[in-house]
Amino acid sequence: MSPTNNDPIWKRIREEAARHASDEPILASFLRATILNHSRLELALSFHLASQLDSPTASSLLLREVMLEAMDSDASIREAVRADLQAVEDRDSACHELYIPFLYFKGFHALQTQRVAHWLWNNGRESLALFFQNRMSAEFSVDIHPAARMGKGIMLDHATGLVIGETAVVGNNVSILQAVTLGGTGKDEGDRHPKICDGVLISAGAKILGNICVGQGAKVGANSVLLENVPAHTTVAGVPAKIVGRPASDQPALEMEHDFCCDEAVTKTGN
Repeated sequence: MSPTNNDPIWKRIREEAARHASDEPILASFLRATILNHSRLELALSFHLASQLDSPTASSLLLREVMLEAMDSDASIREAVRADLQAVEDRDSACHELYIPFLYFKGFHALQTQRVAHWLWNNGRESLALFFQNRMSAEFSVDIHPAARMGKGIMLDHATGLVIGETAVVGNNVSILQAVTLGGTGKDEGDRHPKICDGVLISAGAKILGNICVGQGAKVGANSVLLENVPAHTTVAGVPAKIVGRPASDQPALEMEHDFCCDEAVTKTGN
C-alpha cells in the first residue's frame, strides 16, 4: 500500500488538489508541482516551504533537504503538522478543505517553519535555526524564536505581525490571531516569556508580556495588554487586562468566539 493510502490527511489533500486542477486548468501545473507529484505530505510540505523561503544565499534545494531531515527524524513534527491542518479546517469558517491552509495560509507555513527551526535549535544547529527564523519573518511577517515551544493543533489565524519570544511556551489546541505578541519585559535573560496553556484563545492585537501563565481554556480579548497570570477558564480584556467573565466553552480556542456576549459575567466578588 502506498504512503498516500496510509495517511488520510494527505489522501484528502491530494483528492482536493486533483479536483481543483481539473476545475481550474490555469492552476493545474502549480497543483501538480506542489501536491500531486509527491507521494507523502512531508515531501510536498518541504518542497512548498523551501520554495517560499528560497534566497540567493541558501537555495530551495538545500533548505528542502534540511526540512525533510527534520520532519523524517521527528515523529512529533509529523503529528503536529497534521493536527495543525485539521485545526484550521475545524476552526476557520473561511476554510472547508485541507489543501487551502497547506498551500495558502502563511500562519500554517510559519508554524511549520518554526517546527523545523526548533528541531535544529535542539540539535545544536542554532545558526541555521536563526536563519530559518529570519526567512520566516521576512516572507511571512511572523517572528517566532526557534527555542519557543509550540504544541500541536495550533491555529495562527491570519498571523501577520505575530511575535513569539525565545522562552515562550504555547500548549495544544491554542488559537492565536494576528498582531499578537508573546513578549518579554526588560533586558534580563532567562525564562522571561509567557506560558499559554491548552485551549486558550488569544484575539487580535493582544500583548502578553513577561513570564506569566495564561491558564487552560482562558480567553484574551482583542488589543488587551496582559501583565499578570490569568486563571484557567476566565475571560480577560482591557489595558491592563482584567477578568471580565468566563468563556462559554472550556476550550474557547475551538469555538473562536471573540466577543463576550455568550460569556458568563463576573460576579460581584470577582469569582
